[in-house]
Amino acid sequence: MPSIPPLPSFRTPSRASAPLPYIPVPTARAVVDCGVYVDGKRLPGHYGHKQAIAEVRSRGTGFVWIGLHKPDAAQMADIAATFDLHPLAVEDAVHARQRPKLERYDDTLFLVMRTVLYVPHEMNSVSEIVETGEIMVFTGADFVVTVRHGDHGELTGVRSALEAQPELLALGPGSVLHAVADHIVDSYIDVSEAVENDIDEMEEQVFTPNNLVTIEAIYQLKREVVELRRAVAPLQIPLHVLSQSPDTPLPKEIRRYMRDVADHHTAVNDRIADYDESLSELVSAALAKIGVQQNTDMRKISAWVAMAAWPTMVAGIYGMNFDFMPELHQPWGYPVVWSVIVGGCLVLYVNFRRRNWL
Repeated sequence: MPSIPPLPSFRTPSRASAPLPYIPVPTARAVVDCGVYVDGKRLPGHYGHKQAIAEVRSRGTGFVWIGLHKPDAAQMADIAATFDLHPLAVEDAVHARQRPKLERYDDTLFLVMRTVLYVPHEMNSVSEIVETGEIMVFTGADFVVTVRHGDHGELTGVRSALEAQPELLALGPGSVLHAVADHIVDSYIDVSEAVENDIDEMEEQVFTPNNLVTIEAIYQLKREVVELRRAVAPLQIPLHVLSQSPDTPLPKEIRRYMRDVADHHTAVNDRIADYDESLSELVSAALAKIGVQQNTDMRKISAWVAMAAWPTMVAGIYGMNFDFMPELHQPWGYPVVWSVIVGGCLVLYVNFRRRNWL
């Protein structure tokens, strides 16, 4: 029988897996908004970042405020070349996950702040409660660049509120820095109040009789408070420097506004520290409640075991079937043994009830 030739293969030859080529994305894709402000008012029209800074410098007054959302390295490099940003700060702005800090590069300030968002949840569920993100702010003599990472912390409302107060915008880029910091600290206050409500509700459940609270839920809430504290607490030093140090390139009036923001931050930071201590005490109380409940359960089990042991002992004695056990040959033997068993169990039950073991 003739052999059948193999069918031709239509598969393309396999290639070694190589990384996909990088396709540059225009910088405009990362720009949320870009505005030119002169004498506290926004100029009409749409500007790219290069046209905006050229307009300001040709006028010799005003500043540019450009907002970015999750820019990549190429997009951020384009912005850095336009506004002469330091490479170290640009690298931090791209990679994110930075600790709140304040750095100065000549006349440019670089402020990193963490944003927080309260996530609604079920009380006894082990789920995320506080979501974090980041906002970086570059401020120079004639520009502000805000870089946002995360799906929350939008600054659209901040920009609209500032544009409604031209007397503040007239103070320069420092007014934007103050407004963004004030917005973030206000969000800290809102989130801390929501977490406080969770702690109060958790405390009520822990101290409510016959109400079982999972210790995992308390640990989860404590972990989220620790995450909140890590986002909030490090900002204290940068705000202190911005509000107190005359060496920063901020107008005196802006430093006064920053003192108010620093005061609010100190209050919320102290409140979060109290939450951490309260949850530690709540964990101890919950563990003590679990221990008391376990002791109660063990007493009940021991009481029932003792009552079961009495008839077992009696039945075991009379189940030996020795010939010289006179009760076995008496007509009253069976009811008497049952009376002894029931009577002994009743005595044990009454005693355990008096001692609150049952």
